[in-house]
Amino acid sequence: MTDTSTPKTDQNVSLLNRFLRATEIDTRLLGMVGALLLIWFGFHFYGAIFGNGGFFLTPRNLWNLSVQTSSIGIMATGMVLVIVTRNIDLSVGAVLGLTAMIMGLLQVNVLPPLIGLGNPFIWIIAVIVGMAAGALIGVFQGWLIAYRGIPAFIVTLGGLLVWRGCAFLSAGGRTISPVDENFALLGGGPYGAVGATGSWIVGLLACAGVIWMLHSGRKQRVMHDFKLRPMWAEAFLAVVGCGAIIGAVLLVNAYPWPRGIVNAYAKANNITVPPEGLFISHGFAIPVLILVAVGICMTILMTRTRFGRYVFAIGGNPEAAALAGINVKWMTLKIFALMGMLAGLAGVVASARLNSATNALGVFDELYVIAAAVIGGTSLAGGLGTIYGAILGALVMQSLQTGMVLIGFDTSVQQIVVGSVLVFAVYLDNLYRKKVK
Repeated sequence: MTDTSTPKTDQNVSLLNRFLRATEIDTRLLGMVGALLLIWFGFHFYGAIFGNGGFFLTPRNLWNLSVQTSSIGIMATGMVLVIVTRNIDLSVGAVLGLTAMIMGLLQVNVLPPLIGLGNPFIWIIAVIVGMAAGALIGVFQGWLIAYRGIPAFIVTLGGLLVWRGCAFLSAGGRTISPVDENFALLGGGPYGAVGATGSWIVGLLACAGVIWMLHSGRKQRVMHDFKLRPMWAEAFLAVVGCGAIIGAVLLVNAYPWPRGIVNAYAKANNITVPPEGLFISHGFAIPVLILVAVGICMTILMTRTRFGRYVFAIGGNPEAAALAGINVKWMTLKIFALMGMLAGLAGVVASARLNSATNALGVFDELYVIAAAVIGGTSLAGGLGTIYGAILGALVMQSLQTGMVLIGFDTSVQQIVVGSVLVFAVYLDNLYRKKVK
């Protein structure tokens, strides 16, 4: 009697491999998505069984989760470049705190006496100055690392202490609030979102972008005589991408404004509220759209420009990159300047969300940013990393933290879990690199 179980198993494995090869889906991306879904459903059912109900997989919580992920995700996209080139930046949380304090002081103490309280240019000037300050800090740290030969670990560890101290001294330890009302919209909230119609416009544009990218990529492959994906694989990717986008639109539109804000809005605009109440959707929050825009721009920078190719070349072998004519020192300075600018942008989102600048802003953020990049597949050995992976890693980290808060875990337990996850992610990265070799 012949045993047919082994050939059947081999056939199943080969079908999976053929599917992955045809669609060219990154297996590490699938692993991260699977881990994220496991975290979401795990916290939801844990709350449903042992808590007061399953609150994790609700439009309200997932909407807030996306907003909370924004500042970490923005900085994680820059940390990918830093780690890919075999460096590290421990100062990003402190830079966020200092730039947020600078912007808060500008909006509360400096600009109103100069150009008038409520001037529409206050928030624009504050954002530009904050991001410029972050870039200058990055230039200074990059100069010390690249042109003075001080290890990045030491420079940025010193920066963590120096910039945190500067943030405290700049306002004498005070909390600066409230920020400009237009600036506060950049942090989310009912008024800091684009609403149902705006979200559908964003979603349809994103779907068109997915289809255009697939079509453009196929044309490029034909032009350069590269192997083409099967048409069914192209259709599958289009359906999955557009389906995820439409699902996100439906989710954010399912989260309504709080009743009190709806009543105040209706009163201010002479709108009659029906007895059953008025449903106004939040839609996509502005910080989330900022994160998406940063992710797209950074992906283009990393995959479609000479700058991105140089980054991966330096990460693969700095000595060979220098011999090939790449100015490694100048590239390092630019990478840290970009990281500083993104930390300043994250400071915009974080302080706008709190409607204030506090001395606690950005504390421990550097750990979450590094963890997000590493969990997202960025190798500490250099030369390997993706922007979308870092954003997914930030979402994983924030999901863990939010879930533990919802089910009542103590802060100390949260720190233990986050630290363990970071170590486990590095361990998996080592295993993956050994397998590739």
